[in-house]
Amino acid sequence: MTFSDADQLADHPNTISGTRIVMLGTGTPRPDPDRSGPATVIVVNGTPYLIDFGPGVIRRAVAAYNKGVVAIGPAGANLRTVFLTHLHADHTAGYPDLILTPWILGRKHPIDVYGPKGLSDMTRHVLSAWKVDIENRLNGIDCLPASGCEIKAHEIDPGVFYKDRNIQVSAFRVRHAGLENAFGFRVETPNRTIVLSGDTAPTQSLLDNCHNCDVLIHEAYSQATYEKVAPKWQAYRRESHTCSTELAELANRVQPAAHPDASRECRCCDGAARSRRCAARRSASPLQRHCCYGTRFGYFLAAPK
Repeated sequence: MTFSDADQLADHPNTISGTRIVMLGTGTPRPDPDRSGPATVIVVNGTPYLIDFGPGVIRRAVAAYNKGVVAIGPAGANLRTVFLTHLHADHTAGYPDLILTPWILGRKHPIDVYGPKGLSDMTRHVLSAWKVDIENRLNGIDCLPASGCEIKAHEIDPGVFYKDRNIQVSAFRVRHAGLENAFGFRVETPNRTIVLSGDTAPTQSLLDNCHNCDVLIHEAYSQATYEKVAPKWQAYRRESHTCSTELAELANRVQPAAHPDASRECRCCDGAARSRRCAARRSASPLQRHCCYGTRFGYFLAAPK
């Protein structure tokens, strides 16, 4: 399924049951008006789970809601369980928006946010920075419930860190920009296993966690743009990110779960040029994995088993 196929399905998302994956944003730190910051929603049995909250997260959540992904709730009010891969700004700049906007527009319940060490400090500082606004909305004409602005920050370690009736989520360390606590996630639902790389250079830990996965969502940079940047930034990309050709090689090594009734796809959504998509297709494996690049709003559903 390509992203164009996904756009057609998005008009009637509730006609297909099973795990849904919504790509809210697939951008990079470079401000691109056609691409919001990294954010992905996984909907399982009507419950949404948000991974990362880059710039524009709530506006993209509203776009998904308007396309029929009603589980997200009006103004993203149902985004109450959140997982963060790492603390870089392009993955976290939407945090005040996530905390405040759904609350202002109706959220009445706390949200739980799980992420690396440092998340508690970030949460405290965001709430402090917006203290005047929060107090005004608590005590002024809005008279909003304090519970809707309560953030429960949970700092995680590698391994299983979250489990409920819908999903189990485990974290594994990845190699990114010298951060000790940068994570990828393995999300297991009743009918799908989804692996999200976060930001990372090629790493064995990701391969280990892709065993029997159904969907891989992986970052990448374009080899074409790599040739145009200074040597300093070429070295940074090599050490902190995955190039399109490396991603194609990785996709060929991932072994999805075998099932006679469903085609297995490795879906890789990156943040830049079409050349990544082409490179991955040139290296396509006999398993017919498909690599898609994301622009603006992308949506697809994992076919039921």
